Amino acid sequence: MLWRHVTIGTHNSWLPGEPRGFRAKNHSVHSSGDYRNPPPVGEHAGLFVYSKKISAEPIIIPSDLRAAVGKAMIRKLSKLGYQVLAVSVAGMHSHMLVELPADVKTTKRIVGHCKSASSLAIRDRLPGRVWGRLGSFKPVKDPAYQKKVYRYILDQEDAWHWSYRDGIPED
Repeated sequence: MLWRHVTIGTHNSWLPGEPRGFRAKNHSVHSSGDYRNPPPVGEHAGLFVYSKKISAEPIIIPSDLRAAVGKAMIRKLSKLGYQVLAVSVAGMHSHMLVELPADVKTTKRIVGHCKSASSLAIRDRLPGRVWGRLGSFKPVKDPAYQKKVYRYILDQEDAWHWSYRDGIPED
């Protein structure tokens, strides 16, 4: 088991050719930058235009549904026996600081259960696919970095926030 900073995005929120930076599956194509250090303007612009053309509009979780999404993920993780320290849910992404298995394949499956539970919690208002296929599952290697991630999650702007200090939400 190890602590992980999990980041998941909504469906179509980060497309190939994205001006904020991107990496295709297996890194077959990727930009020279990332969201912190964006690539040069126009890099892969044609790919981004094409991606937008063939994709549906990005899913945006309305602010009044974000608590239901976050609570569903927390309850699912708790039910599965995993400890959660912090969660935030914004319009197009979510962050979690959670203790998960070291095996990435197992971690992805567990996060998939969270995505399903949260989608079901809001399906009457936001039917269909909510979450994107991928995510980020970065290991948190030391207590100082864990504190930094914890603070980062709780400082997300325009997001619903939860901390272990709030207790596990009721159904």
